[in-house]
Amino acid sequence: MPGKGFTSLILFGGEPPRHRISELTGVDYYVYEDSRGYDGQYYAQMAMQPRLESLDLRAALDNLPYRARRTLFCWTAFGLGLGQPRWVLEAYALQNVAAWLLLAWLLLRWFPPTDFNNLVRWAGTMFAWGLTLSVREALMDGPSLLLIAGGVALAEQGRSWPSACVLGVAGLGRETNLLAGVICFPQNFKDRRETLRAAERLAVVAAPLALWMAWLWCLLREPSNAGARNFALPFVAYLDKGCESVRDLHATGWDSSARWSLLLLISLGVQFLVILLRPQWHSSWWRIGAAYALLMAVLGGAVWEGFPAAAARVLLPMTLAFNVVVPRGRWWWSTLLVLGNLSAICTVSQWALPGYESYRLEGFASGATDASRGTITVAFDDQWYPSERSTFEFWRWSRGAAGFVIENRSNLPVEVEIDFELRSLDERTIRVTQGRVLRWEGRVGRKSVRVRLLGIMLPPGDTIWSFETDEPPSPPSGDRRRPAAFNLRNLVIQAESTKGRPETPTPVSH
Repeated sequence: MPGKGFTSLILFGGEPPRHRISELTGVDYYVYEDSRGYDGQYYAQMAMQPRLESLDLRAALDNLPYRARRTLFCWTAFGLGLGQPRWVLEAYALQNVAAWLLLAWLLLRWFPPTDFNNLVRWAGTMFAWGLTLSVREALMDGPSLLLIAGGVALAEQGRSWPSACVLGVAGLGRETNLLAGVICFPQNFKDRRETLRAAERLAVVAAPLALWMAWLWCLLREPSNAGARNFALPFVAYLDKGCESVRDLHATGWDSSARWSLLLLISLGVQFLVILLRPQWHSSWWRIGAAYALLMAVLGGAVWEGFPAAAARVLLPMTLAFNVVVPRGRWWWSTLLVLGNLSAICTVSQWALPGYESYRLEGFASGATDASRGTITVAFDDQWYPSERSTFEFWRWSRGAAGFVIENRSNLPVEVEIDFELRSLDERTIRVTQGRVLRWEGRVGRKSVRVRLLGIMLPPGDTIWSFETDEPPSPPSGDRRRPAAFNLRNLVIQAESTKGRPETPTPVSH
């Protein structure tokens, strides 16, 4: 993006306003104003201050002792950016892209381009939802998978000690990467010499993270917790997520994000069953897959909740292991291969370009592609949840009565057509007003109701639009943390081309 580079990949959030480290004040970076942002915004700031000694950094991060364990790719970005804040930020945003391309090449070791079966396995890994999410949001998981794959490749070449070193370094990128150390286990535990060497290699794998954790304790004097609700009883959180996805799908329809969550759950469930039901101890990838399958069973609600669920990227090594070990040949194995890679379909949810608002301008001389620079802009109030988007639609849920302000930045009135849809989880009446003038009133339910307002005159300056409802918000699918009233979809403001006069509006008394 002009002036902001690739910083939109990092997902800095603007709601609520957060403290940022001083190095960011001189950098023009992209902020998602109506979003809380995501984890990459914390690690990017760590990359600009990788020594972790600053009180400024402690104030900017939500949980410094927890985040600080994952220091590797903060240091690589700092090095690639030569310590210059602007360059470091760009390096942090782009190192996931570089890791993704290197992984595409390395995977040819296991999936050579010889047949369609290998293409499905390669593409199922490269476009797995968790991997594309890591690239799209500048997270640690993609580069971590590259290091794990590199460690396995070295082990398969008989270079066990370099493999252990690579996996040890990977542990500094994400602590769950240490699970890949299972490839160091001996083939035969009865062989004492082999078992002793395996223990030495495991010590090499664990040593970097152990030493770093000890240093963090000396530096921060705070325990590095495992994260709230990251673990639970086996499959409890997985099943809860499945039930929630089905309820949301029933309530909001196939166009909602719940369909991606359901496809992800099916994909990971198939991977889990194939790996656990076909033990192959001699295979390094099967061991890694089994370790992450056990991790999947005990992941807690914090890892499964929301959209997109963090589990999609936490379990990436299991996805790659599945594609390596699933048998070839019979048609039902091919069916399982496809089902296990369904999460690749979810990748389309990552295709939305940055900078989109939850409205669209059409027919204006400027601003049709960049609303912030056009004649008309729209500012939503705080009674709306952050914007959401599928491949073909965009929308916002409201917390109750809500509104927005349309600003006409020109010196002349502008005549427009305003087109949108309304949907609700229950039957309710919604009234749409422009200032004190009623523009539309009607009943809204689960089926979208289209509203088309012709001949709307927008005077210079701000025009307030309000959406009022006669029913209180209700929590969808029992989620009491996110009560919602109605849904504003596909808001389009179009320059009026007809000369027809609008109908006489009905005044509203307050």
